[in-house]
Amino acid sequence: DVQLQASGGGLVEAGGSLRLSCVASGFTFDDYAIGWFRQAPPKGRETVSCISSIDNGTYYKDSVKGRFTISVDVAKNTLYLQMNMLESEDTAIYYCAAAVPARGLNAQTLGVYGYGLNVWGRGTLVTVSS
Repeated sequence: DVQLQASGGGLVEAGGSLRLSCVASGFTFDDYAIGWFRQAPPKGRETVSCISSIDNGTYYKDSVKGRFTISVDVAKNTLYLQMNMLESEDTAIYYCAAAVPARGLNAQTLGVYGYGLNVWGRGTLVTVSS
């Protein structure tokens, strides 16, 4: 089975940090187009950050630029999201999702349009207290 398992969420004070992890199984990161997405009800799902091996590029939602960093450990088949200077507006359920196979998708296309995202992990809750 192709699966993604996210972890690392929790309760943190505003200004604090968390690192989310997403472990992939059933496929490798030889060729990847993958990212983090979040949903804070009643809002809809939004893209947080994406990364692709096609162009070694990254995409970030404007409000997280300079605070969040996305990265991949290919050897561990793991995606990360380092979140610093957290704000109450970052409170949400965070999901990792991937296009498997990557189909040549770059980070910008994945982040803006969400094309090809066909594998989703279960979310991890991030709560930022103000």
